[in-house]
Amino acid sequence: MGKKSSYSSSSISAWRYLQPRYYIKRPKRLAMVLIVCVSLTWLLYDRKSLSSGQQDDILKLKEEVTRLQNSIEDIKGHMKDSAESIQNEEEVNKFAKDIYVEEDPISKQRRDKIKDAMLHAWTSYETYAWGKDELKPQSMNGVDSFGGLGATIVDSLDTLFVMGLDDQFNRAREWVAESLSFEKNIEVSVFETTIRVMGGLLSAYDLSGDKVFLEKAREIADKLLPAWNTASGIPYNRINLAFGNTNNPAWARGNSILADSGSEQLEFIALSQRTKDPKYQEKAEKVIKGLRKDFPDDGLLPIYLNPLTGTQTGGSVTFGAMGDSFYEYLLKAWIQGNKTEAVAFYREMWEKSMIGLQSLIKKSTPSSFTYISEKLGNAVFDKMDELACFVPGMLALGSSTYGPGEAEKYLSLAEELVWTCYNFYQSTPTKLAGENYYFRDGEDMSVGTTWNIQRPETIESLFYLWRFTGNKTYQEWGWNIFQAFENNTRIETGYVGLKDVTTGQKDNMMQSYFLSETLKYLYLLFSPSSVISLDEWVFNTEAHPLRIVTRVANEESGNPEEVFPRHLHGRKEGRIEYK
Repeated sequence: MGKKSSYSSSSISAWRYLQPRYYIKRPKRLAMVLIVCVSLTWLLYDRKSLSSGQQDDILKLKEEVTRLQNSIEDIKGHMKDSAESIQNEEEVNKFAKDIYVEEDPISKQRRDKIKDAMLHAWTSYETYAWGKDELKPQSMNGVDSFGGLGATIVDSLDTLFVMGLDDQFNRAREWVAESLSFEKNIEVSVFETTIRVMGGLLSAYDLSGDKVFLEKAREIADKLLPAWNTASGIPYNRINLAFGNTNNPAWARGNSILADSGSEQLEFIALSQRTKDPKYQEKAEKVIKGLRKDFPDDGLLPIYLNPLTGTQTGGSVTFGAMGDSFYEYLLKAWIQGNKTEAVAFYREMWEKSMIGLQSLIKKSTPSSFTYISEKLGNAVFDKMDELACFVPGMLALGSSTYGPGEAEKYLSLAEELVWTCYNFYQSTPTKLAGENYYFRDGEDMSVGTTWNIQRPETIESLFYLWRFTGNKTYQEWGWNIFQAFENNTRIETGYVGLKDVTTGQKDNMMQSYFLSETLKYLYLLFSPSSVISLDEWVFNTEAHPLRIVTRVANEESGNPEEVFPRHLHGRKEGRIEYK
């Protein structure tokens, strides 16, 4: 009982502290309770505030981590870009070189001057000789040097295209489409028609994509094909377009010429590649198949070949007139096929010929000019044609794929030879080269045949050496030659050659190759190396660029093999007209 009474009394006593009226009657205790409540409230609020601050700090830390992660990814990206830049250093350097050349004000000024020369030559031809093969500037009329096939028009197509002379190119294209016909009872040179007309048409097609040029190229090729219908496969050098009758020049005693017969391969191979018809390539390559069977260890052939038996019938061994472009096309057919195994035999034959070339190299006295001599049987002749001045460019083009030591040796020989060729020009009062030079003991070089018919070979080699070495000296030499042409051969109605480089007496002919080769190589000498890149294009012997197309071993035409270009009065036949 006592315990029960005691509990009830204690509960009532504790409950009174929860009654407000208790504190109203006792102000001091009310103040104490209020202070305790405020203290507890502050303490709870402070703990809550601390928790929010920590959350803010954590959020800020997360944001900083994210920022640092993004920075790391940026750094990785920059490192990747740097690695790619290092890997592509050669491409970057090449691009930088192209920009440098393009932005070089001197090169641009000179290129514009050469373009003006082309425009002057072309306008003169349009005015006085439209549709004819070539212009006679002094008499202001045209002449059909190559059967009336509009040689200057077709020869100039790619030069006009490369120089951006669009209106002139379009007028030439219209003439080709509407007026160029091969249905003519005329006899033409197979070689000249191939390199100038067929080569010019194929190049215009490769550059523009206009099929009218390809169709015309196929038409003329079909007209020329009967020339290869011989027992040996070696073609006759002349053909009648209407009837297909073939022959060789009387002065050649029935023989075919090495440069003429061995210098149609680039064009006929290109036509087969573009038309998917192997017959053109098969005809042209059969020549090399025959020559390859008995190809000598020194790779040198005489200039006369029997088209019936395929045998070598004598004549001189030369890198000048009637021999030159054969050796040129051995290298270029290999390049045209993109240097694959299918065309490796071309390179092998060319390298043998370069061994033979070294046996013909001699030096003059007292100035030690390096030159290429000629052979007839066992006799050596200290004579070099300006036509042979294509050799330095050929050596530069082919040297890079030799191994260490050999590459430098051939490039050095190219530089020595082009110095000699440049001095062919510098040694005359007009600063223009004669047709050939003799080297006699103690006399260095002396001009032989004194005419200059606007030939391009030295300029061609300067172009290649500049492309492969970057040495601006070659540009300066080319510019000096161009100025000599301007000072001595430019007249109001076009450009002429010289009868005599020692007197400056003018002739009356503007060669079609002056527009297709001489001015084109001069223009490219002052253009970026990306303009007609040598990685994508190969020039035929008339300076018509053809696209490089990879050849494979299982071609329908059988074992791939090949030959090379130029003509019987030289690499290309210069016409001399004094009337």
